[in-house]
Amino acid sequence: MPTPIKLSSRNDYESFLEKFDTFLLDCDGVLWHGNTLLPGVREVLALLRQKGKRLIFVTNNSAKSRASYSLKFKKLNIEVNENEIFCSAYIAAYYLKNILKFPKEKKIYVIGESGITEELDLEGIRSCGSSEDDDGKDFDFNDIHPDPTVGAVLCGLDTRINYKKIAKAFNYLYSNPDCLFLLTNDDSTIPYNGTLYPGTGSLVAPLIKSLNRNPDAVMGKPNKPMMDCITNEFQLDVERTCMIGDRLNTDIQFGINGKLKTLLVLTGISKEHDILIKNAPIVPDYYLPSLGDFSELCK
Repeated sequence: MPTPIKLSSRNDYESFLEKFDTFLLDCDGVLWHGNTLLPGVREVLALLRQKGKRLIFVTNNSAKSRASYSLKFKKLNIEVNENEIFCSAYIAAYYLKNILKFPKEKKIYVIGESGITEELDLEGIRSCGSSEDDDGKDFDFNDIHPDPTVGAVLCGLDTRINYKKIAKAFNYLYSNPDCLFLLTNDDSTIPYNGTLYPGTGSLVAPLIKSLNRNPDAVMGKPNKPMMDCITNEFQLDVERTCMIGDRLNTDIQFGINGKLKTLLVLTGISKEHDILIKNAPIVPDYYLPSLGDFSELCK
């Protein structure tokens, strides 16, 4: 497997940028940490716009809708159009409506945050669960019953997950083999403030184990539904498109699966030794310490 190219000089940066017209960028770990913008990022994104590059922001975070992400970009003083944002909550709603042709008479049981329900609402898809099962009441098995109107269980990151939600989801899937089992993403961990916490993939492990069933589809990187949604919106020239991310098994694998060139930045989860070890399983085409390093070209 070829050794990744480290970008380390002004000439490297200029040569790299000239190769591409479109950049797909992960967000947390690439642009920001939590609500803190990483150094130089605003300047780099403005530079790419000035050079006529097309920017597409792709994130597995399902907690926010595209509208919420637009507000976050605005607060960080970054120019963005909502149609440039592809979050896993939007991908799930798009997939249900346009790919699965989800029946109008059915509804989705959601384990997740408001980003998912907001995106489903915008697509005219009914949902239940989510915040309504955060009631804090004592759990009673007698309160859970099969519901033939639930046509899918959709799971994302849920910081208020509880046994009631898992039991309801299990019941809908167990009692109805035709009920779809969908994930916004299957990340095992999520980054926050320089450390890691359990991600969606870890939270849904009890359902996978108890049902002895894998999800029918996973929306986010590195899976196909997200790339299908992007290519449906934008015509990508794969030879002139680069995926930029901080995580090998999601961002970089996503680019590889889509036959794109890839750039790993070291401001997030994956580190230099992960790609330079012998027989590294996932290797980007390029890497550099930080996206902000390109701000050298602004001087």
